[in-house]
Amino acid sequence: LVNRDTAKTQVKCNAPSTGASVANLNAIADKQMDMGIAQSDWQYHAYNGSSSFEGKKNEKLRAIFSLHPEPFTLMARDDSGIKSFNDLKGKRVNVGDPGSGTRATMNVILAAKGWTDKDFRVASELKPAEMASVMCDNNLDAITYNVGHPNGALKEAAASCDAHLVEITGPEIDKLVADHSYYAKATIPGGLYKGTDNPVDTFGVYATLVTSSDVDADKVYAVVKSVFDNFDRFKRLHPAFANLKEEEMIKNALSAPLHDGAIRYYKERGWLK
Repeated sequence: LVNRDTAKTQVKCNAPSTGASVANLNAIADKQMDMGIAQSDWQYHAYNGSSSFEGKKNEKLRAIFSLHPEPFTLMARDDSGIKSFNDLKGKRVNVGDPGSGTRATMNVILAAKGWTDKDFRVASELKPAEMASVMCDNNLDAITYNVGHPNGALKEAAASCDAHLVEITGPEIDKLVADHSYYAKATIPGGLYKGTDNPVDTFGVYATLVTSSDVDADKVYAVVKSVFDNFDRFKRLHPAFANLKEEEMIKNALSAPLHDGAIRYYKERGWLK
């Protein structure tokens, strides 16, 4: 979308495959990337110097906008007997690849429940592209993923073997959401995946687009303008974007201050005073 206007704006985007939120935030801090996608919890930790970013507070981190919710998602084989998160004890579970938002959220849930990886029979750290086939080969009982829906890897898993989504609810989850502004309750609609006809309650973070105060305001302005001047087209780029609303995107789940280039555009549109 942005590259359609490169001749005019001199801004060209590419989207390399990276190690997800934490890797993107580190790359932005190290000036290896101008912008990147980060989950709202990791945006918070990077800006405030908490969790994995203790001692590495990035006060130059800036928010551009938030995107779709990324619910923490648990899918289990039908023959696993898993009907709730507590049923994962003693099971073979993909806990998320190292450095990913999925792995980080799993760690938060485990800490809230007083569990560790040792409570699972197997705690594998496969990438999302690998986990569906491993579960369907019966080498895993369940897979986890912080992701917007519908998602290709989960569709593949549900289509390839008998599996279902599992609710992630309970007092520990209620407390996590109450204590942390970057989390929110979320519901995955029914009918998106074979084997899951009814809505599934869970919680999650938002995907957010972030940058650094060192990045030129004109560059950020050009990206923001490309998205919001072509908003209907943007929403068609991915199924998870379908329900996005402009007024929510400029405020939902943003912990770091907005970048000056984004502020300029939002003021032009009358969205900010």
